[in-house]
Amino acid sequence: MLWPFKRKTETRASGTGYTAQLIGARAAYIAGVGGVGELTATVQACAGLWEGALTLAAVEGAPLLDRASMAVAARSLAFRGEAVFYIADRLIPAVDWELSTRDGRPHAYRLGLPEAGGNTTHTALAPEVLHFRVAPDPGQPWSGQAPLRRASLTAGLLQQVEAAIGEAWANAPLGSQVVPFPESPDVDMQDLARGFRGQRGRVLIRESVQVTAAGGPAPALDWKPQDVTPDLRGMAPLETLEAARGAICAAYGVLPVMFRTDAQGPAIREAQRHLAQWTLQPVAVAMAEEAAAKFGGPVSIDVMRPLQAFDQGNRARAVAGIIEALAMAKAAELDPAQVAQALSFVNWDSDGGTA
Repeated sequence: MLWPFKRKTETRASGTGYTAQLIGARAAYIAGVGGVGELTATVQACAGLWEGALTLAAVEGAPLLDRASMAVAARSLAFRGEAVFYIADRLIPAVDWELSTRDGRPHAYRLGLPEAGGNTTHTALAPEVLHFRVAPDPGQPWSGQAPLRRASLTAGLLQQVEAAIGEAWANAPLGSQVVPFPESPDVDMQDLARGFRGQRGRVLIRESVQVTAAGGPAPALDWKPQDVTPDLRGMAPLETLEAARGAICAAYGVLPVMFRTDAQGPAIREAQRHLAQWTLQPVAVAMAEEAAAKFGGPVSIDVMRPLQAFDQGNRARAVAGIIEALAMAKAAELDPAQVAQALSFVNWDSDGGTA
């Protein structure tokens, strides 16, 4: 059977073309309204904290990791769980990528690099690519997982609660009342209905006050307006919203106390230390290891010191105690190796500077 085309090579559209951009935009829209919660203020606030912290991080040994690249990497890690850069004369962030592995490690990449007129495709080997990951899956150690993926149920609940509250404010008859009015022709009732202002959700109800069954005057209570504003307290939307927000913050390593209106300075500082020490510093260490492997030299990324995410008073007292201990060791004429061993017992060395 003859090939129906003159050329033996079939050309297909690349994965970074116009069609892929449309599909990606549509998928992002569907995901946003489907419940993953990227568009909620809580998620954006947590991602902003990641971005600000890693932008301020002190990077040594990797000049290409400038503050702009660290900011892009932070947002990509927060929303996608991984960030990929092509190493050229500068770091070029990849919009999308495909990779092949060997022994469970990335071997080669096909990168979609951003351009104003449309993405371009570039093929590179693993040593030419920086690939940062958070929370890698044991089944796929070459890919990372975003915090929202690990807390998809809570993120969906947060988005649904916020959407439900928004719909209630948009459509519920807030402030509307049932207004009693004597029986009149329908034309007069419609004219009266058009005169009402502030109606919500097409709610305009008039009660008749004419008594025809038992006779006699209408009861006085019949003239009292009745409020039809829905009572949502039984559904506990505020409590559900706070619980969902707290779970999202916990997934990002942010203590929910940071978003409380009555939070005091010590609580904010402790939340800042928790975010920097237990969430972002491990991410920075993993990023430094990846950069050191690709750049061929020692790289360090410190989040704690630039953010001042430590107890300054206790640290000052610790330094005073160390100096006093060194003075006592000098007076006792101890060997420097013994002093270094004693300091290592409390992790006071170059590797434990942020401990």
